[in-house]
Amino acid sequence: MTTAAFDGTQTREWIRRFADSVYATEAELTALDQRAGDGDFGTNLATGVRAAGLLLDRTDESAGPAETLGTMATAFLDEIGGTSGPLFGLLFQALSRAAADSGPGLTTAALADGTAQGLAAIRRVGDASPGDKTLVDALDPAAAALRAAGTAPPATALATAADGAWRGVRDTASLSARMGRASYLGERATGIPDPGAVGIALFFASAAGPVPALGPHLHPTG
Repeated sequence: MTTAAFDGTQTREWIRRFADSVYATEAELTALDQRAGDGDFGTNLATGVRAAGLLLDRTDESAGPAETLGTMATAFLDEIGGTSGPLFGLLFQALSRAAADSGPGLTTAALADGTAQGLAAIRRVGDASPGDKTLVDALDPAAAALRAAGTAPPATALATAADGAWRGVRDTASLSARMGRASYLGERATGIPDPGAVGIALFFASAAGPVPALGPHLHPTG
């Protein structure tokens, strides 16, 4: 059954599935970041979802989408070091605010607004643009897909956002990094998808279910 908005329970389940995806792919994320970054992205992302899970365990089960996403923002903004934690925190913070503005449920319109606001905040803080080989390369097409989704149910809209994000991830493999640690590696980072972009894709894809492995998404067949 499709719904016009995610309630608190559905939003919490999405977050739990995201955590499962991160745990399942942590080693792959670490391996990618060892080749194109500082090597700590998988660990940092896992630390973030673990901290969020502990906070959610102390949150009332009746909490709505805004509070659940706000808990994610708090965990990533306050508990995670490095660059990735604060940037993911900004996305969750923007989604939480958009959910609060939309009423009791998380609608597709709220998802589109929150993702767009999160993208703008991340670009402002990180000074990154599409094509720089960062998480922006996955978040930008995800935001575009959500804008184009119109009145589609959230589950449908998030599926299209995930598709766009994964395409963006694959595109980063052919890009030369202009931001972050990978920019210092030059050609050595070419051919490697950006780990931060992968994390964004995992988030949107987990709305439909946990992602057990990155391979099918990084190297699809057929």
